[in-house]
Amino acid sequence: MVLTFAKWWAKGLSTALVVLGMSVANTAQANPQQLRIGSLVPKNSLYHRQLLDVAESWRTAQGAGAKYLVYPDGSQGGEAEMARRMRIGQLQGALLSVVGLREIEPSIAALQSLPLLFRNWEELDYVREKMRPAMEKKFLDKGFVVLAWGDAGWVRFFSKEAALRPDDYKRMKFFAWGSEPDQQSIMKSLGYTPVPLETTDILPAIQTGMINVVPSTPYFALATQVYNTAPHMLDINWAPIVGALVVTRKAWDSMAPNVQAALRTASDKAGAQIRIKARQEVEEAVDAMKKRGLTVNKPNPAQMKEWTDLADKLYPRIRGTMVPTDTFDDVMAHLKTYRAGQAK
Repeated sequence: MVLTFAKWWAKGLSTALVVLGMSVANTAQANPQQLRIGSLVPKNSLYHRQLLDVAESWRTAQGAGAKYLVYPDGSQGGEAEMARRMRIGQLQGALLSVVGLREIEPSIAALQSLPLLFRNWEELDYVREKMRPAMEKKFLDKGFVVLAWGDAGWVRFFSKEAALRPDDYKRMKFFAWGSEPDQQSIMKSLGYTPVPLETTDILPAIQTGMINVVPSTPYFALATQVYNTAPHMLDINWAPIVGALVVTRKAWDSMAPNVQAALRTASDKAGAQIRIKARQEVEEAVDAMKKRGLTVNKPNPAQMKEWTDLADKLYPRIRGTMVPTDTFDDVMAHLKTYRAGQAK
């Protein structure tokens, strides 16, 4: 089954802007007064607006001549490409989902690649906060500073035909992210058909029949109009979409302490706003699509048990492949502690 859909931060979580030439990139790399931030988020979306708010705080603290450039809509390439651009100095930061973040630090996949593990946002928040210090240290060791954590809703399955059981999807073709070969291998071994594509290819691919299913947040499905071609949504919270705003350690170290403090404060505020608003938008987006013809299919208890059985079958396959063994075990331990506390 599709284990993640971390491509949300594209066009509703993809449209192209302008890709700057190498000469401009070299100028930005040499100029500590400039921060270039890439993302797949759509222009004028909640996520884009929060990045602009962070930009204003940084520019004010940095002073005259400071330029903070935000490139939404995937204009700097996919998330793996943006991670590469940060490493060579063409970008100084990015707002990424787990798909891009795992290009930097693979253990981050633990927050998004475990289907049906988190029952609600409170469980995710608890586990993320417990793991946050160690996770941010790992990113720092790789040359990146995590400024804010966010999320973008739950992944649900949007398909051309109605489907309720895991086996119903075996006759369909899934959108899959090209940079996740482990996920594709697991899917194929279970009888599913992944079709690796870029996020920008989703809409034409489902319109032409290249794919039949898009694992997506409701926000993405609404923003890109995917639901018009895939008008059936399976109402299960398959996995949360988790992301973070990161900047290179080189860019961070070039800032004065007061600038770092201003950027940190603004980023913390942006992360909180993204989490609050994105969670509200899940059901708002579903309601909006239902008014325009979306059919919501909710599994009955017997069908839901088939989904949880599938997830249980997947965990041993994910542990040590998609998620490092020690991180997988840490997530499970933290979740067990949280649930034990809630049961008292």
